[in-house]
Amino acid sequence: MANNDKKLKQVRSMADIQFGKGCGDVLFPDSVSFQLSKTKRIRQVFYNGRHMATVRAKDGVLTLSIDGAVALHGMLKKPDSRVVICEDAVPFVSMGKTAFAKHVTDVDPKLRAGDEVIIVDPSDSILATGQLLLSPHEAICMDRGPAVDVRRGIKQS
Repeated sequence: MANNDKKLKQVRSMADIQFGKGCGDVLFPDSVSFQLSKTKRIRQVFYNGRHMATVRAKDGVLTLSIDGAVALHGMLKKPDSRVVICEDAVPFVSMGKTAFAKHVTDVDPKLRAGDEVIIVDPSDSILATGQLLLSPHEAICMDRGPAVDVRRGIKQS
């Protein structure tokens, strides 16, 4: 097995575990390329020159880019891996600002605090990617504090 094939199998398995069966194939097609760390570990994954995901060094979790979120969004059924926010917060979150609990209207109930999520508006359009800071129940019930640490918004330069 070629070295690139081994890396591809590894990131696909990671995506399947993190986002659900079949997500690895959608997120990482056969012609992906990798950027490695000095210790030869996978750090970034690219497809056709576009950044798809980063492998977080401290725990090996995949963090999604907007392009990676777009690829997954089309495959995942609603509400999988999604946090829905109200219209009032859309301009701020799409620019990469924190998504606060008072703006959250719905959350995938299978998520856990610390999971990577796709943040969408009420019509299910992608706004950003980030890390869920609260449990789904807390994110909906609380009326103050951050719910999602936004990593990248669609309108961020």
